[in-house]
Amino acid sequence: MAADGYNRVGTSQQYPMEHAFAGPKKIADRIGGFDVREIADYDPDEFAALCSKTPAIHRFPGSMAKKIQAIAQLIVTDYGGDTAGLWTSGDPDGAEVLRRIKALPGFGEQKAKIFLALLGKQYGVTPQGWRKAAGDYGKAGSFLSVADVVDPGSLERVRNYKKQAKAAAKAAKG
Repeated sequence: MAADGYNRVGTSQQYPMEHAFAGPKKIADRIGGFDVREIADYDPDEFAALCSKTPAIHRFPGSMAKKIQAIAQLIVTDYGGDTAGLWTSGDPDGAEVLRRIKALPGFGEQKAKIFLALLGKQYGVTPQGWRKAAGDYGKAGSFLSVADVVDPGSLERVRNYKKQAKAAAKAAKG
């Protein structure tokens, strides 16, 4: 998330965190629930249209629809349709959960670590070594990412951290 409160992927993708996390509810409202198998099997063009309907689920709803369906298909194929299988199947440690998250379409190293930290800090998913695997995002008491946002105050602390980090990076470039 950038200093202005937007998540950024690359340099052109900006979408407020609050809106990004509302996307699944928009999908659920439009198809009558959030079933990973239904999403995986949905006609791709119809699913893209559903995701593009105003208000869209994302700034780039067509490409996000493709990622969502690809993730759903992976969950169905690899975990029998059980999303929690990402962190429960075979009793994985933190490093393995991180590897599995990184295998999801659209999840690079940083996003995967943030997601692992979110699971650990807010959802009680704490396999052995999860904090180490999540890196700085897994540290207790940190305010580095969405994993640390639980209320308006923590959101502001994360935004301030990002603003300071961006300023420091800019200063380092000279």
